[in-house]
Amino acid sequence: MPERVIRGRFTHALDELNQGVLTLGSMVDKAIAKAMQALHERDLDLAREVIENDQAINRRRFDLENLALDVLAMQQPMAKDLRFIMATQIIAIELERMGDYARGIAEVTVRMGYGPPSQSVGDLVRMAELARAMLSDALDAFAQRDAKLARALPARDDAVDALNDRIYQTQVDLMIHDPAMVNCATWLLWITHNIERLADRVTNIAERVVFMVTGELVEMDVSTF
Repeated sequence: MPERVIRGRFTHALDELNQGVLTLGSMVDKAIAKAMQALHERDLDLAREVIENDQAINRRRFDLENLALDVLAMQQPMAKDLRFIMATQIIAIELERMGDYARGIAEVTVRMGYGPPSQSVGDLVRMAELARAMLSDALDAFAQRDAKLARALPARDDAVDALNDRIYQTQVDLMIHDPAMVNCATWLLWITHNIERLADRVTNIAERVVFMVTGELVEMDVSTF
């Protein structure tokens, strides 16, 4: 097979990987948004939809990993192409885990049922908005090969962590003063943990974007919490 044909197929496969990561990222973002809407509105049907749709996110992740392996077998990539392929594999895993967190939020919402909303739900929604904004910029950094944008993301995790601490204290105080709210408060702490981990996963994605662009492996956890 002519070299130009092989290279053309290789380039097409790289484009597929690139678009596949962005598609997976969009799927995860929508899952987070729907999970939080379900929590805020106590929409159990929407929560069940998030749970069911998690399988599609999982399949997309495995499709991307298989495609990456095929690309590696197709041609022995070097330098930036190799870094790109390696980064897409890890980013796909990070995104799939974020989908799991969205599913976990939905599962907790179903378990909580139609009970009265907690005063912390507003803070939880804000936490998720911050995490989603970080994810959006991480995907932009990936698409644009923008290491500077990626490096700026971890510092934004502090705002998420600050809300995490506030919600934690609020729920602990609630459990102390109103034992009848222990179950609800415990569920909300699980949701808080999931959202906090969403932002942490974005930091991991940012690290891989920096590696993809520069070849530098860096730990970018700069949180002051």
